[in-house]
Amino acid sequence: MDFASLIGVITGVVLLFWAIFMGGSLGAFWHPQSLMITLGGTFAATLLAYPLSSVISVGKVLKNAFVRRNGDPSHMLNVIVQLSKKARREGLLALEEDTESVEDPYFKKGLQLVVDGTDPELLKNILETEIAFLEERHKAGQTMFETMGSLAPAFGMIGTLIGLIQMLKNLSSPESIGPGMAVALVTTFYGALLANLLFLPIAAKLRMKSAEEVLYKELILEGVLSIQAGDNPRIIEEKLKAFLSPTQRQKMERAEQTKAGEQVYEERQAAG
Repeated sequence: MDFASLIGVITGVVLLFWAIFMGGSLGAFWHPQSLMITLGGTFAATLLAYPLSSVISVGKVLKNAFVRRNGDPSHMLNVIVQLSKKARREGLLALEEDTESVEDPYFKKGLQLVVDGTDPELLKNILETEIAFLEERHKAGQTMFETMGSLAPAFGMIGTLIGLIQMLKNLSSPESIGPGMAVALVTTFYGALLANLLFLPIAAKLRMKSAEEVLYKELILEGVLSIQAGDNPRIIEEKLKAFLSPTQRQKMERAEQTKAGEQVYEERQAAG
């Protein structure tokens, strides 16, 4: 679970409604007709802009914004280094038994291609193609939410215009002008709220998660190609560290220092 997304939505909703409640009644901001115009118009226009299958799968896309899917790059780096050491000692065919225990489908596919003796250039093309199509699938979900983010305020304004037209038709009744104006503005409120608290932030989160997943898979790609080329494990480790953030590198270095210290301690205990 991506708690940042969940906390963001909950915090935004709670603070917003708290501020409204402190300034007056929450009932003044509830208007079913305005909600129907904003949500219904946004949904209808999205159906017009995208295939039905894409709109139906919006729930799965939305789930990606609230669920963590990527693995730990530091852990994957260590796994690749260990497999590279085994490949240098026993040969690439020795990695066949390790492919069964690999959980990441992309990494498993790459190792299997290495064991099968796939040409390095062909192997690189296969794995890079998978990354390219992954990015295209992710962009489809991102652009859908960006589109809804641009449509919601527009339909909010349309609802406001509808409310103003209805209000102007009743100018002969001064007592109806105030409520009519309030209803007209509530529709704009709904559109701005949906766009800026849900649709656009979700699109940004999906874009960020997509970049993280692509970077993770590029780390795997570089590691698989290095294993196939028979590079020195130490060189592979330094090469793959370029994919880690400074914080991840420091954490990894601390873990290595701790592990080295424990080994020295165990050796001294055994010698003593």
